[in-house]
Amino acid sequence: MKKYLFGLFAACTLLSSCNMDLVNPGVEDDETAIQGAKELLALRNGLYSSLRSLTSGDYVTSVELQMDQFNGVTGNGTRGAQIANGSLNSSLGIASTAYGGCYGTIANINFMLEKAEALIAAGTMTEEDVKDVNRYIGEAKAIRGYIYFYMLDHFCQNPATVNRTQEGLGLSMVTQYYPTGNTALYPGRGTVQQVIDLINSDLSDAYSALSTFETENGIECEPNAYQLNTATITALQARMALVLGDYTTAQTKAQQVIDNTKYHLVDGDDYRSMWSTDEGAELIFVPYVDAAEYATVGSFNDAWNFYQYMPTFSDYLPSFATLAQYDTTNDIRFKSFFKAAQLTISGATYNAYQFMKFPGNDEIKGSASNRYRNKPKPFRLSEQYLILAEAAAMNGQDAVANKALNDLRAARIDGYEEENYAGNELIEEIRSERTKELIGEGFRMSDLRRWGVGFSRYASYPINPDLESQWVVAGTSVSYQPNDYRYTWPIPASEMDINPQLKGQQNPGY
Repeated sequence: MKKYLFGLFAACTLLSSCNMDLVNPGVEDDETAIQGAKELLALRNGLYSSLRSLTSGDYVTSVELQMDQFNGVTGNGTRGAQIANGSLNSSLGIASTAYGGCYGTIANINFMLEKAEALIAAGTMTEEDVKDVNRYIGEAKAIRGYIYFYMLDHFCQNPATVNRTQEGLGLSMVTQYYPTGNTALYPGRGTVQQVIDLINSDLSDAYSALSTFETENGIECEPNAYQLNTATITALQARMALVLGDYTTAQTKAQQVIDNTKYHLVDGDDYRSMWSTDEGAELIFVPYVDAAEYATVGSFNDAWNFYQYMPTFSDYLPSFATLAQYDTTNDIRFKSFFKAAQLTISGATYNAYQFMKFPGNDEIKGSASNRYRNKPKPFRLSEQYLILAEAAAMNGQDAVANKALNDLRAARIDGYEEENYAGNELIEEIRSERTKELIGEGFRMSDLRRWGVGFSRYASYPINPDLESQWVVAGTSVSYQPNDYRYTWPIPASEMDINPQLKGQQNPGY
């Protein structure tokens, strides 16, 4: 039986059912479609497009509405209501979207890797083509490592505390391209350790391949890179190590990124403009987007201000507890992330602050109705400072942790005077700074479960107490206990139904 490419990528993956023996007019046979480096380049560019989608829109913002920093406003049309109101179940929409999107891209990566390795083994390409293809292999493995880490961090229980060797708690590991409708061949969930091992292997291979490419071509890692490089991989390794509770590796990798003098923290107007121009000296990786491609990038703004920014209404507003964390006079983040507005809700006017961290990039707006779209910024230097601070504090290296914390605050708060902390106070200050810096960027669920803390939504709004009557009651009543089962997303019901190997392997609580 032959397998076929529907368009550029496989329409069927190992985790979905379809008849692979049917051929439509114009469909390419995947056994003959890839003849050399040129075709692999097209596949590689397609993977970058997929990565761009997986680092934007609901993939990032859904967990922010799920957690504690925002309250839903009546009249929001129930947008985001299921996840924001705490009623998670195995039919959770974003879980199904993310699960399918991740495995679909993994299937494409596996297909490309097999073709690339076969072409190299055949010995028919030029030396320059081989160098390029080895780079593509490194990039593909980096993307696969990123995707499996995203899934580990969303669909598996806390990997820092769970039994990593227990079958059925990891992910369905797919490393070969073999689409089939035979459900008996579908994989069940392996162990968490197997997932970690695969990610580490992919990232190690990717680092080696890209390091070789950079050395051979005299390339240095620089800010605003739209192609993956060794700095991006190191930043991901630091992020993953922190989530795993491997503080020594997290500290080492984060320090390695920070020590690259090409990157530096920006402040003042440079920081504020970074969110609208999508450029800045602390942006490690920024997927390429132009005006013709705006529709392929999920909107960040839409999570809080659905469809497009409306100056007089928002679906979700930052709680007073969220706003009160900031020095409202001197912290550039308060001025960059929040906008004072007069909102019209249920026919009445209320003064409040809207969340406007993602104000839109005019260069990629595409059309007036989509002017509030930004390029994804999945890896920023400030996150590495926060990883360094937290990991060092957990390692008992207070001096290192305090320096990282003070360096970041000095770049964000006008007139900041250095302070030093110790013990639990230091850890709490780092957590507070992480909360303020990374709000809206998709880290909150991972952070709270890593810290083992719960939350209750904060309904009081002293800025304008009248607004309290306009909160969605089901949302403000949400409360998570420490280690709440909802800190892990469900395996989608559709996957549980189609894959017999997943029986008994649903996440707890679902």
